[in-house]
Amino acid sequence: MTSSSVLLPQRKGIPLSNNTVTLSDSNFHEEISNSKPVLVDFWAEWCGPCRLVAPILDEMAGEYAEKITVGKLNVDENPQTMGSYDIMSIPTLILFKDGVEKKRIIGARPKHMLVSELSEYLA
Repeated sequence: MTSSSVLLPQRKGIPLSNNTVTLSDSNFHEEISNSKPVLVDFWAEWCGPCRLVAPILDEMAGEYAEKITVGKLNVDENPQTMGSYDIMSIPTLILFKDGVEKKRIIGARPKHMLVSELSEYLA
């Protein structure tokens, strides 16, 4: 580990991020109603593919902070919102603009594919 490495606290094996917003049933609609696009990661602690995509989303949240907000919603802790958006598989990423779903990506993807699929919102 280099002296510049930062260890983030962990919650059951998934590092918490300084770049993403934690979403819940109580704040979800308020957070996605921004004019700036919000990419929501529907995830769970036990989900292997969710763990793979988490650092990618954190990196993107930092790189594209001026363009999008990245939020994370734990589906086990927030079943109401999960049900409202018919989340059947995780990770599911939904991009919202002004509170309206604009794009849905199901499953983990490498960073270059996510950037490509979201390019119109990241330009």
